[in-house]
Amino acid sequence: MAELKYLDLYGERLAYVDEGQGEVLLLLHGMAGSSETWRPVVRPLSRNFRVLAPDLLGHGGSDKPRSDYSLGAFAVLLRDLLDALGIARVTLVGHSLGGGIAMQFSYQHPEYCKGLILIDSGGLGPDVGLTLRLLSAPGAELIMPIIAPKSVLAAGNRLRSWLHRAGIESPRGEQIWTSYSSFADAPTRAAFQRTLRSVIDYRGQAVNALSRLRDKIDVPVMVIWGDQDAIIPIEHAYATKELRPDIRLEVLTGVGHFPPAERPAAVFELIEDFVTHDVASGASGDSSTTGQVRARCESPEHHDFLPQSDLR
Repeated sequence: MAELKYLDLYGERLAYVDEGQGEVLLLLHGMAGSSETWRPVVRPLSRNFRVLAPDLLGHGGSDKPRSDYSLGAFAVLLRDLLDALGIARVTLVGHSLGGGIAMQFSYQHPEYCKGLILIDSGGLGPDVGLTLRLLSAPGAELIMPIIAPKSVLAAGNRLRSWLHRAGIESPRGEQIWTSYSSFADAPTRAAFQRTLRSVIDYRGQAVNALSRLRDKIDVPVMVIWGDQDAIIPIEHAYATKELRPDIRLEVLTGVGHFPPAERPAAVFELIEDFVTHDVASGASGDSSTTGQVRARCESPEHHDFLPQSDLR
Protein backbone atom coordinates (compact mmCIF):
# COMPACT_ATOMS: atom_id res chain seq x y z
CA MET A 1 0.00 0.00 0.00
CA ALA A 2 1.16 3.57 -0.69
CA GLU A 3 2.85 5.54 2.05
CA LEU A 4 0.80 7.88 4.19
CA LYS A 5 0.47 11.49 3.11
CA TYR A 6 -0.30 14.32 5.52
CA LEU A 7 -2.49 17.38 5.37
CA ASP A 8 -3.00 20.16 7.91
CA LEU A 9 -6.69 20.94 8.41
CA TYR A 10 -7.29 23.87 10.76
CA GLY A 11 -4.31 23.03 12.92
CA GLU A 12 -4.81 19.25 13.02
CA ARG A 13 -2.63 16.86 11.02
CA LEU A 14 -4.60 14.28 9.06
CA ALA A 15 -2.88 11.21 7.61
CA TYR A 16 -4.27 9.53 4.51
CA VAL A 17 -3.57 7.16 1.64
CA ASP A 18 -4.22 8.50 -1.86
CA GLU A 19 -3.54 6.06 -4.69
CA GLY A 20 -4.74 5.55 -8.25
CA GLN A 21 -6.78 7.62 -10.70
CA GLY A 22 -10.39 7.78 -11.83
CA GLU A 23 -13.66 7.72 -9.92
CA VAL A 24 -12.94 8.41 -6.25
CA LEU A 25 -13.58 5.86 -3.50
CA LEU A 26 -13.48 7.28 0.03
CA LEU A 27 -12.70 4.39 2.41
CA LEU A 28 -13.58 4.94 6.08
CA HIS A 29 -12.26 2.56 8.75
CA GLY A 30 -13.88 1.57 12.04
CA MET A 31 -13.32 2.12 15.75
CA ALA A 32 -9.67 1.73 16.83
CA GLY A 33 -8.74 1.11 13.20
CA SER A 34 -6.83 3.06 10.56
CA SER A 35 -6.28 3.16 6.82
CA GLU A 36 -4.40 -0.14 7.34
CA THR A 37 -7.85 -1.76 7.55
CA TRP A 38 -8.05 -1.37 3.78
CA ARG A 39 -4.53 -2.54 2.94
CA PRO A 40 -5.63 -5.80 1.23
CA VAL A 41 -7.98 -3.98 -1.19
CA VAL A 42 -6.31 -0.61 -1.85
CA ARG A 43 -3.87 -1.83 -4.49
CA PRO A 44 -6.36 -3.79 -6.63
CA LEU A 45 -8.98 -1.02 -6.37
CA SER A 46 -6.42 1.63 -7.33
CA ARG A 47 -5.95 -0.03 -10.72
CA ASN A 48 -9.31 1.41 -11.83
CA PHE A 49 -10.19 4.02 -9.20
CA ARG A 50 -8.65 6.77 -7.13
CA VAL A 51 -8.64 5.39 -3.59
CA LEU A 52 -8.63 7.82 -0.68
CA ALA A 53 -8.33 6.21 2.77
CA PRO A 54 -7.81 8.62 5.69
CA ASP A 55 -6.77 7.84 9.22
CA LEU A 56 -9.71 9.46 10.97
CA LEU A 57 -8.82 12.03 13.59
CA GLY A 58 -7.84 10.20 16.79
CA HIS A 59 -6.71 7.12 14.85
CA GLY A 60 -3.56 5.82 13.16
CA GLY A 61 -1.11 8.47 12.04
CA SER A 62 -3.51 11.40 12.46
CA ASP A 63 -3.49 13.79 15.41
CA LYS A 64 -5.38 12.82 18.54
CA PRO A 65 -6.58 16.09 20.05
CA ARG A 66 -8.98 16.65 22.92
CA SER A 67 -11.78 17.44 20.52
CA ASP A 68 -15.20 16.56 19.11
CA TYR A 69 -15.37 12.95 17.88
CA SER A 70 -19.05 12.87 16.96
CA LEU A 71 -20.30 11.56 13.63
CA GLY A 72 -21.14 15.09 12.54
CA ALA A 73 -17.63 16.32 13.33
CA PHE A 74 -16.10 13.47 11.31
CA ALA A 75 -18.41 14.29 8.39
CA VAL A 76 -17.28 17.94 8.39
CA LEU A 77 -13.63 16.84 8.56
CA LEU A 78 -14.10 14.62 5.52
CA ARG A 79 -15.81 17.40 3.58
CA ASP A 80 -12.86 19.68 4.34
CA LEU A 81 -10.42 16.94 3.26
CA LEU A 82 -12.21 16.54 -0.08
CA ASP A 83 -12.28 20.29 -0.62
CA ALA A 84 -8.55 20.55 0.15
CA LEU A 85 -7.79 17.82 -2.40
CA GLY A 86 -10.11 19.28 -5.02
CA ILE A 87 -12.44 16.27 -5.04
CA ALA A 88 -16.09 17.02 -5.86
CA ARG A 89 -17.82 13.61 -5.80
CA VAL A 90 -17.10 10.24 -4.19
CA THR A 91 -18.50 6.82 -3.51
CA LEU A 92 -18.24 6.25 0.23
CA VAL A 93 -17.19 2.88 1.64
CA GLY A 94 -17.56 2.64 5.41
CA HIS A 95 -16.67 -0.23 7.73
CA SER A 96 -18.19 -0.45 11.23
CA LEU A 97 -17.96 3.07 12.74
CA GLY A 98 -16.92 4.21 9.26
CA GLY A 99 -20.32 3.11 7.97
CA GLY A 100 -22.06 5.36 10.47
CA ILE A 101 -19.79 8.24 9.44
CA ALA A 102 -20.47 7.52 5.77
CA MET A 103 -24.24 7.71 6.34
CA GLN A 104 -23.85 10.93 8.33
CA PHE A 105 -21.71 12.40 5.54
CA SER A 106 -24.27 11.39 2.90
CA TYR A 107 -27.01 13.06 4.92
CA GLN A 108 -25.06 16.25 5.76
CA HIS A 109 -23.29 16.69 2.43
CA PRO A 110 -25.35 14.90 -0.25
CA GLU A 111 -23.83 16.94 -3.06
CA TYR A 112 -20.55 15.03 -2.62
CA CYS A 113 -22.04 11.54 -2.59
CA LYS A 114 -22.49 9.31 -5.65
CA GLY A 115 -22.94 5.97 -3.89
CA LEU A 116 -22.73 4.34 -0.48
CA ILE A 117 -21.25 1.00 0.58
CA LEU A 118 -21.73 -0.14 4.17
CA ILE A 119 -19.61 -3.02 5.48
CA ASP A 120 -20.70 -4.54 8.83
CA SER A 121 -21.82 -1.03 9.62
CA GLY A 122 -22.68 0.73 12.81
CA GLY A 123 -25.78 2.90 13.02
CA LEU A 124 -28.29 0.35 11.73
CA GLY A 125 -29.60 -1.03 15.02
CA PRO A 126 -29.01 -1.04 18.78
CA ASP A 127 -27.02 -4.24 19.22
CA VAL A 128 -23.25 -4.25 19.67
CA GLY A 129 -20.69 -6.49 21.34
CA LEU A 130 -20.41 -6.59 25.14
CA THR A 131 -16.78 -5.44 25.18
CA LEU A 132 -17.57 -2.11 23.52
CA ARG A 133 -20.54 -1.55 25.83
CA LEU A 134 -18.35 -2.15 28.88
CA LEU A 135 -15.59 0.14 27.61
CA SER A 136 -18.13 2.94 27.14
CA ALA A 137 -19.21 2.79 30.81
CA PRO A 138 -18.25 5.51 33.31
CA GLY A 139 -14.90 4.75 34.90
CA ALA A 140 -13.68 2.55 32.04
CA GLU A 141 -10.93 5.08 31.37
CA LEU A 142 -9.40 4.09 34.71
CA ILE A 143 -8.82 0.49 33.63
CA MET A 144 -7.87 1.20 30.01
CA PRO A 145 -4.19 1.94 30.87
CA ILE A 146 -3.74 -1.53 32.37
CA ILE A 147 -5.48 -3.70 29.78
CA ALA A 148 -2.63 -3.44 27.25
CA PRO A 149 0.60 -3.55 29.29
CA LYS A 150 3.92 -3.56 27.44
CA SER A 151 4.78 -7.08 28.65
CA VAL A 152 1.59 -8.54 27.15
CA LEU A 153 2.08 -6.64 23.90
CA ALA A 154 5.69 -7.81 23.61
CA ALA A 155 4.70 -11.44 24.18
CA GLY A 156 1.82 -11.12 21.74
CA ASN A 157 4.01 -9.60 19.05
CA ARG A 158 6.56 -12.42 19.45
CA LEU A 159 3.77 -14.98 19.03
CA ARG A 160 2.40 -13.08 16.06
CA SER A 161 5.82 -13.09 14.35
CA TRP A 162 6.22 -16.82 14.99
CA LEU A 163 2.80 -17.54 13.50
CA HIS A 164 3.62 -15.48 10.40
CA ARG A 165 6.90 -17.36 9.93
CA ALA A 166 5.03 -20.65 10.31
CA GLY A 167 2.58 -19.59 7.61
CA ILE A 168 -0.38 -19.45 10.00
CA GLU A 169 -2.64 -16.55 9.07
CA SER A 170 -5.71 -15.21 10.88
CA PRO A 171 -6.90 -11.97 9.27
CA ARG A 172 -9.65 -11.58 11.85
CA GLY A 173 -7.23 -12.11 14.73
CA GLU A 174 -4.77 -9.69 13.13
CA GLN A 175 -7.37 -6.92 13.07
CA ILE A 176 -8.39 -7.53 16.68
CA TRP A 177 -4.76 -7.57 17.84
CA THR A 178 -3.97 -4.33 15.99
CA SER A 179 -6.89 -2.57 17.67
CA TYR A 180 -5.97 -3.95 21.08
CA SER A 181 -2.31 -2.96 20.68
CA SER A 182 -3.26 0.65 19.95
CA PHE A 183 -4.54 1.03 23.52
CA ALA A 184 -0.95 1.12 24.79
CA ASP A 185 -0.78 4.72 23.59
CA ALA A 186 -2.41 7.23 25.99
CA PRO A 187 -3.62 9.78 23.38
CA THR A 188 -5.09 6.93 21.31
CA ARG A 189 -6.93 5.58 24.37
CA ALA A 190 -8.42 9.00 25.14
CA ALA A 191 -9.53 9.53 21.54
CA PHE A 192 -10.97 6.01 21.41
CA GLN A 193 -13.14 6.62 24.46
CA ARG A 194 -14.37 9.97 23.18
CA THR A 195 -15.27 8.34 19.86
CA LEU A 196 -16.85 5.30 21.52
CA ARG A 197 -19.01 7.31 23.88
CA SER A 198 -20.32 9.43 21.02
CA VAL A 199 -22.07 6.39 19.53
CA ILE A 200 -22.30 3.64 22.22
CA ASP A 201 -23.38 3.39 25.86
CA TYR A 202 -23.88 0.46 28.23
CA ARG A 203 -27.18 -0.42 26.49
CA GLY A 204 -25.73 -0.59 23.00
CA GLN A 205 -25.55 1.70 19.97
CA ALA A 206 -26.98 5.11 20.75
CA VAL A 207 -27.17 6.36 17.15
CA ASN A 208 -29.61 4.95 14.60
CA ALA A 209 -29.50 6.12 10.99
CA LEU A 210 -32.14 3.77 9.56
CA SER A 211 -34.83 6.40 9.01
CA ARG A 212 -32.38 8.77 7.31
CA LEU A 213 -31.05 5.96 5.14
CA ARG A 214 -34.61 5.24 4.05
CA ASP A 215 -35.91 8.79 3.62
CA LYS A 216 -32.96 11.15 3.09
CA ILE A 217 -30.07 9.30 1.44
CA ASP A 218 -31.01 9.11 -2.23
CA VAL A 219 -28.07 7.28 -3.79
CA PRO A 220 -27.38 3.65 -4.70
CA VAL A 221 -26.56 1.64 -1.56
CA MET A 222 -24.86 -1.72 -1.10
CA VAL A 223 -24.56 -3.48 2.26
CA ILE A 224 -21.87 -6.16 2.77
CA TRP A 225 -21.95 -8.27 5.94
CA GLY A 226 -20.14 -11.25 7.39
CA ASP A 227 -22.60 -13.82 8.66
CA GLN A 228 -20.35 -14.61 11.65
CA ASP A 229 -20.00 -11.02 12.88
CA ALA A 230 -19.91 -11.18 16.69
CA ILE A 231 -19.61 -7.40 17.13
CA ILE A 232 -22.54 -6.10 15.08
CA PRO A 233 -25.06 -8.86 14.24
CA ILE A 234 -26.09 -9.65 10.68
CA GLU A 235 -29.73 -9.13 11.72
CA HIS A 236 -29.04 -5.41 11.28
CA ALA A 237 -28.32 -6.03 7.60
CA TYR A 238 -31.56 -7.92 7.08
CA ALA A 239 -33.55 -5.23 8.91
CA THR A 240 -31.98 -2.58 6.68
CA LYS A 241 -32.88 -4.54 3.56
CA GLU A 242 -36.47 -4.92 4.78
CA LEU A 243 -36.75 -1.19 5.48
CA ARG A 244 -35.28 -0.18 2.11
CA PRO A 245 -35.77 -3.02 -0.39
CA ASP A 246 -33.79 -1.40 -3.21
CA ILE A 247 -30.57 -1.84 -1.22
CA ARG A 248 -28.18 -4.45 -2.59
CA LEU A 249 -27.29 -6.86 0.22
CA GLU A 250 -24.32 -9.20 -0.07
CA VAL A 251 -23.73 -11.73 2.72
CA LEU A 252 -20.27 -13.28 3.07
CA THR A 253 -20.53 -16.72 4.64
CA GLY A 254 -17.93 -17.76 7.18
CA VAL A 255 -16.78 -14.15 7.64
CA GLY A 256 -16.76 -12.11 10.85
CA HIS A 257 -16.60 -8.36 11.46
CA PHE A 258 -13.64 -7.62 9.15
CA PRO A 259 -14.53 -8.55 5.53
CA PRO A 260 -11.81 -6.38 3.92
CA ALA A 261 -9.20 -8.43 5.78
CA GLU A 262 -10.98 -11.80 5.96
CA ARG A 263 -12.29 -11.95 2.38
CA PRO A 264 -10.47 -9.22 0.42
CA ALA A 265 -11.05 -10.71 -3.03
CA ALA A 266 -14.82 -10.77 -2.53
CA VAL A 267 -14.89 -7.23 -1.11
CA PHE A 268 -12.76 -5.93 -3.98
CA GLU A 269 -14.99 -7.60 -6.58
CA LEU A 270 -18.19 -6.34 -4.97
CA ILE A 271 -16.96 -2.75 -4.69
CA GLU A 272 -15.72 -2.74 -8.27
CA ASP A 273 -18.98 -4.20 -9.60
CA PHE A 274 -21.16 -1.84 -7.55
CA VAL A 275 -19.32 1.32 -8.63
CA THR A 276 -19.04 0.21 -12.27
CA HIS A 277 -22.67 -0.85 -12.66
CA ASP A 278 -24.97 0.26 -9.82
CA VAL A 279 -23.51 3.70 -9.16
CA ALA A 280 -23.04 4.37 -12.86
CA SER A 281 -26.70 3.53 -13.55
CA GLY A 282 -28.00 5.20 -10.40
CA ALA A 283 -29.62 2.04 -9.01
CA SER A 284 -28.70 -0.26 -6.13
CA GLY A 285 -29.53 -3.38 -8.12
CA ASP A 286 -31.09 -4.51 -11.38
CA SER A 287 -34.61 -5.89 -11.63
CA SER A 288 -33.41 -9.47 -11.28
CA THR A 289 -31.90 -8.86 -7.83
CA THR A 290 -34.18 -6.25 -6.27
CA GLY A 291 -35.70 -7.68 -3.12
CA GLN A 292 -33.22 -10.54 -2.98
CA VAL A 293 -30.26 -11.25 -0.73
CA ARG A 294 -27.16 -12.74 -2.30
CA ALA A 295 -24.73 -14.89 -0.33
CA ARG A 296 -21.16 -15.54 -1.39
CA CYS A 297 -19.40 -18.71 -0.26
CA GLU A 298 -15.81 -18.43 -1.39
CA SER A 299 -13.19 -20.91 -0.36
CA PRO A 300 -10.29 -19.79 1.87
CA GLU A 301 -8.01 -19.64 -1.16
CA HIS A 302 -9.62 -16.31 -2.05
CA HIS A 303 -7.74 -14.77 0.86
CA ASP A 304 -4.57 -15.02 -1.18
CA PHE A 305 -5.40 -12.93 -4.24
CA LEU A 306 -2.59 -10.62 -3.05
CA PRO A 307 0.82 -11.76 -1.86
CA GLN A 308 0.92 -12.36 1.87
CA SER A 309 3.36 -9.46 2.24
CA ASP A 310 0.56 -7.13 1.06
CA LEU A 311 -1.90 -8.52 3.57
CA ARG A 312 0.17 -7.60 6.62
